[in-house]
Amino acid sequence: MVDPTSDLEEDVDEDSAPRCDACGGAAFGVGRRTLTWIDDGELRRRHFCGQACRDEWTDERPGASG
Repeated sequence: MVDPTSDLEEDVDEDSAPRCDACGGAAFGVGRRTLTWIDDGELRRRHFCGQACRDEWTDERPGASG
């Protein structure tokens, strides 16, 4: 089943997947994480290949403590 809120189509492969903002690997599949937020009226989005990379990422969101 394809997540209707996802910008990843059902035929996404490693080469066409977004890149992980922590390690640069492909961010797709069951383990991927995506953060979205609004900053100064602009949509911001960061992709991660898994929770470990998400945990290592230095949070740039306004008011974030990580």
